[in-house]
Amino acid sequence: MPPRRRYDQYCSAARALDLVGDRWTLLIVRELLAGPRRYTDLHADLPGVSTDVLASRLKDMERDALTTRRRLPPPGAANVYELTERGRALLPVLQALGEWGQPELGERRPTDAVRAHWFALPLLRGLDGEGVVEVRLEEGEFHLRVGAEDGPVYGDGPAPGAADARLELDAATCEAVARGELRLTDAVRSGRATVTGDGTLAKALREA
Repeated sequence: MPPRRRYDQYCSAARALDLVGDRWTLLIVRELLAGPRRYTDLHADLPGVSTDVLASRLKDMERDALTTRRRLPPPGAANVYELTERGRALLPVLQALGEWGQPELGERRPTDAVRAHWFALPLLRGLDGEGVVEVRLEEGEFHLRVGAEDGPVYGDGPAPGAADARLELDAATCEAVARGELRLTDAVRSGRATVTGDGTLAKALREA
């Protein structure tokens, strides 16, 4: 592989961009916040990335100790990529970047790809406390781990155990929350989002 270009500037922002400034790198981090994932799953949920670029970025991230690669035991018997502690520390960076980019979303374009779990980080910003929230959208279902200090932040499908709250939103409401036009608590209060469950997270959403 050719040597990677660097900024060669004695600045922490420049040093950070040396590691994560390449196109697709932070979006790979977004996907791996769900926990260990196979190469094929990453490629499926990063529409537009070529196989060569994805492989190159994953090699760079492994070299820079942002990710590790391991092989699952049978019956899985597949290689998976997962974030290291340093890679997981990029969560607040992605959160801040997503919040800064809210005005750029606008209305969804016909050519825009979408995955249900791409709404995980915007929804997570509207939740306080600790626990698991199942989210059902028109695009699919996923679960959030609110207040998780390590490990996966979200996952596809229903929660593996009992959820503290269940949240259901239509596409228009979810997109308004993602754009920063509507707070999640206001969506619940107005009836645009439905919350069920008896956990503290469910009560907090209903009583906010």
